[in-house]
Amino acid sequence: MELNSSVTEFILFGLTQDVLKQRIVFVIFLFLYLATLLANLLIVMTIRYSQMLGGPMYFFLFCLSFTDACYSTTTAPRLIIDAVSKKKVISYNECMTQIFAGHFFGCMETFVLILMSFDRYVAICKPLRYTTIMSQGVCGALLNLSWVGSCIHSLVQVFLVLKLPFCGPNVIDHYFCDIQPVLKLACMDTYVINLLIVFNSGAICMVSFMILIISYILILHSLSNKSAEGRKKALSTCTSHIIVVILFFVPCIFIYTRPPITFPVDKMVALFYTIGTPLLNLLIYTLRNADVKNAVRKLWRRIEDTNC
Repeated sequence: MELNSSVTEFILFGLTQDVLKQRIVFVIFLFLYLATLLANLLIVMTIRYSQMLGGPMYFFLFCLSFTDACYSTTTAPRLIIDAVSKKKVISYNECMTQIFAGHFFGCMETFVLILMSFDRYVAICKPLRYTTIMSQGVCGALLNLSWVGSCIHSLVQVFLVLKLPFCGPNVIDHYFCDIQPVLKLACMDTYVINLLIVFNSGAICMVSFMILIISYILILHSLSNKSAEGRKKALSTCTSHIIVVILFFVPCIFIYTRPPITFPVDKMVALFYTIGTPLLNLLIYTLRNADVKNAVRKLWRRIEDTNC
């Protein structure tokens, strides 16, 4: 990979250069990352081994928790380690790998959220045909398409960056390797490449966001045929989901659908979708679900009984 570049390593500027603030960053994000990682892995294990949690909804929850654990791992460990390191160096190859992994799991999360909204749409709007439409084979095929789509998206991003020559400054004004901060360091005009990136990432963000919003509007519109209790339950669920969708997609749209300009606030905005969303997904999509909480309790008791 280094054939396209005279730069063999980059320096990550991080969130702050203040020593006291770096220690605060270390403590806060270490706690958030460990909580996100352990809780999502607990959900993965619970759904995997619980007989109570079958069906498409929990299959997609399993995928979302696994994706969130991987997604937070692409950026959070580097942020945490660099907060207490004097030299915040990342090699060229590691930087390209982080770009690929970040976009792969970010895109995968986008597709899983769409599949989850489609599952809820079918369950609420077409309950009699739910088992037929959302069969095991269909769910597996949709997930495989999501993996393939995410891989294609990420490969395109990395190939665009691999074309760039880096021969000057190597300080990335960010806490992880991402497209826009890396583009600023290239020794060439990146206007056309930025347009391709906007067409790739920006289009995925915008189209996915519109699909999700439309799906939830259709779900809410269909609630007029439900009982008062059913409307209240579905409204509570959809409202929570819409909040997560907005918190994830609005920052993504802000970052990836604009001209090649970077702002100081970009790093704070990126925290929402790289570290904040995996934790919010956990709280809203899983821990507010009574069946999941009961299954977690049973799994925990089983582990305690085994240790005893």
